[in-house]
Amino acid sequence: MVLDLIVIGTAITLGPLHNSAFILLLSSRRGVRKGLAFLLSWLANLLAVIACVALLTGGQPPAHHSAPSTAAIAAKLAIGLALLLYGAHRHRRPPRPHGPPRWTARIDDASQATAAGLAWLLQPWALVGAGAATAVDANLSTFTAWLALTGYCLLATLSLIVMEMYALRAPAAADARLNALRSWLEQHQEQLIVRLSLLAGLFLTARSVYELVA
Repeated sequence: MVLDLIVIGTAITLGPLHNSAFILLLSSRRGVRKGLAFLLSWLANLLAVIACVALLTGGQPPAHHSAPSTAAIAAKLAIGLALLLYGAHRHRRPPRPHGPPRWTARIDDASQATAAGLAWLLQPWALVGAGAATAVDANLSTFTAWLALTGYCLLATLSLIVMEMYALRAPAAADARLNALRSWLEQHQEQLIVRLSLLAGLFLTARSVYELVA
């Protein structure tokens, strides 16, 4: 479970879409406050999903090869295959030129509530679902499980935490460097999405097949 959560959390935190949007928020008027609203909403979404899993399982992992255990692994397998197909499709499709999303023009006037809602919209829900399917195996009577789940949520939020803290400590330097990072992310967005989808999909598919036959 721990290895799966590390891989999924890393794939989530490296996603180019939400990181680009977060940098735009930080660069806007009252950007640090909007960034904090985005960050807290992002983290709250992850915690809410894990809490729902814990309520469904009662904090105890289902028996190996039982119906709930097999269903969770099958869900993770389906997500892995979907990511592989999505990554392969985007790799074959020539990238289309496109301008920035329309909402970016209104970013200065966005409220903190809007920033929080944007976090919900940009959450990579397929990977979050894979994390939830993995969390089914958590035995919440042990400290290790709590540590693993907490670490997963923080890892999946790590890029946002680092950028928010940087903007707080050195606003001028952060504005220049983070906007340079945003330009790089936008230039390489297609490649990053394809690679993250293929790598995460391959890992989830291989792990799920192994768990089904083991």
